[in-house]
Amino acid sequence: MDYRVIILLVLEGVFALWLLWRSGCAGSVRNLLRCALLIALALFIRLTYFDRENTDYQWFLKVWVDFYRTHGGFLGLSESIGNYNIPYLYFLALFSLSSIRDLYLIKLLSIFFDIVLAYTGLLLVRRCGGSHLRAAICFFVILFLPTVLLNSACWGQCDSIYVSFALLGIALALPSQETKGHPLLSMICIAVSFGFKLQAVFLMPIWLLLWVWQKYKWYWFAVFPLAYLVLILPAVLLGRPLADAVMLYIDQADTVGSALNYNAPSLTALLQNSSSPESVSRVLIICAFAATSLILLIGIFLRDRLATKLFLCFAALFVLVIPFLLPHMHDRYFYAGDVLTSVLAVCFPWLSVSALLTEFGSYICYLAYFTGYYRRIGKSNIFLTNDKGAFAVLLSILLISLHIVCSVHSAKNSEKRS
Repeated sequence: MDYRVIILLVLEGVFALWLLWRSGCAGSVRNLLRCALLIALALFIRLTYFDRENTDYQWFLKVWVDFYRTHGGFLGLSESIGNYNIPYLYFLALFSLSSIRDLYLIKLLSIFFDIVLAYTGLLLVRRCGGSHLRAAICFFVILFLPTVLLNSACWGQCDSIYVSFALLGIALALPSQETKGHPLLSMICIAVSFGFKLQAVFLMPIWLLLWVWQKYKWYWFAVFPLAYLVLILPAVLLGRPLADAVMLYIDQADTVGSALNYNAPSLTALLQNSSSPESVSRVLIICAFAATSLILLIGIFLRDRLATKLFLCFAALFVLVIPFLLPHMHDRYFYAGDVLTSVLAVCFPWLSVSALLTEFGSYICYLAYFTGYYRRIGKSNIFLTNDKGAFAVLLSILLISLHIVCSVHSAKNSEKRS
């Protein structure tokens, strides 16, 4: 192992400890030492996966880094390469200039955002009025979450980046005892999130609810396209056509594939033997749109009763219901749901069941990917099937919905008694 990788990983650990200390969640010197040990353990576990390669790295990420290495680093951004959006390609171009193995740099980047992600969970708990202890617990729950750990350290994926910015956007939008909401920074964060991955759209409906709930001015939404344009501007200045950079996600739609399900714990896991997948796909897209609209309407109707904690329940519903209903979903598309249900479990301990169900649904698909199980024909292991994950995610959605209903009913009874 390159000693420079160890140094960078240690610096990331110091950064994590600094975030805990700065937030006031580390407490005494003794607690700070405990936090340091937990952070060291989380990073050590990740380090054990650093040499592990997978097909996504071998067939895509490594090829893209090699392309930039042979095309002048950042100068290669003028060419259309890969199916990731431009902000992530900036990092790959940067890695091509380093003598450190690109596999390590890719994983170090994602692990850095694991820490940022854990911190956004901490912020959300604090926004909900949770104690410093609860916030610290949330930090470590996210840091040790199996799918978060595997996604970055083993898979080398960048889901922690887009989810970090999306959840940070929500945290900045919500007021707290110390500060009011920051709509400008919030919109910049969701734009950056979208800039890294299209799956940010699963969380974007929550900003419509924020618009009604916080009575945000309509012009804050104009920040989104402006921030996105700023993100892609360096590539455009280096020679990439503006239309190509702007339309990247639309062009990606043609590469989705025709299969109803790509190892995801979604409804399509139960419908893969359908004789008319195109018809099923169209129906499910309509259902996803209808369900999203219904959740929004309910949220708008309940806006006077939407405490911050309950608001996060609606956010969790969006990131679970939308990918659950949509066709062509992949195994990692429930990553934001894994994290948000974990935050809810800290805020509402009884929703720990929902968090465990969601994590199980995602983890079983991760396990199928790493074992190569989902690609095999003539499967014999009945446990590693995403239909079981789909049932788990469905139960999680129902539990969160039940919690919203019970919370609203309890609030109505409190109003009557008063």
